[in-house]
Amino acid sequence: MNTDDIFQKPAPAGGFVFDAAVVDVFDDMLLRSVPFYAEQQRMVVELARTFWIPGTRVYDLGCSTATTLVNIARALDPSARLVGYDNSKPMLDRAAESVAKQGLGDRIELRYGDLNGDVDAIPLDGASVVTLCWTLQFLRPLRRDRFVRAIHDSLATQGALIVTEKILTQDSSMNRFFIDFYYDFKRRNHYSDMEISRKREALENVLVPYRMDENCELFRRSGFKIVEPFFQWYNFAAYLCVKSAE
Repeated sequence: MNTDDIFQKPAPAGGFVFDAAVVDVFDDMLLRSVPFYAEQQRMVVELARTFWIPGTRVYDLGCSTATTLVNIARALDPSARLVGYDNSKPMLDRAAESVAKQGLGDRIELRYGDLNGDVDAIPLDGASVVTLCWTLQFLRPLRRDRFVRAIHDSLATQGALIVTEKILTQDSSMNRFFIDFYYDFKRRNHYSDMEISRKREALENVLVPYRMDENCELFRRSGFKIVEPFFQWYNFAAYLCVKSAE
């Protein structure tokens, strides 16, 4: 695993992008930037195993290097089929390498898909589980309602949408404290203040988080009757959304 040193140099113009340089260090970036990353992955797998319906598919939207797909595939029956979408060609190339290395090429299919584009171009046929791991925050806010609604409508009854996400606090006055605690977390993981500052600037207007209540309301108005937060660490949270019978 290569060490994330992307922001030891000035960020490129145009903000944060999932290019080849980011892909090369992405797994290390996640481990050092997402609190309790391994535990959140374990919880996602546990929930996916619970809600997967034999004969249906699991979809990971914004699959990056296929870590989530590989972890879920290992936990499910060998008959399970999984599909990952990403809009970064370098990410998909790295994901394909990972899938092949794990001997899962016959079970995991990788597809190009622009989640900020036409939602109809991202079919979710036969889905019982859809995961959005630190992905929704990168979608333009005006597109999120239609996107989540399309996921809901594609899911089998009693299927699940599992979301992990960065969030804002309910009380704006608390936001500064939580962000400061998060930066302390990154310092403990050996990011310098300069790296933290440069990444924050690169993500400005690229990563747009919602408050927890705003996310829950988004999921409910998109059709999910069951919306349960199952993890929170300061400004990170995760949600389980289950499609009930009409």
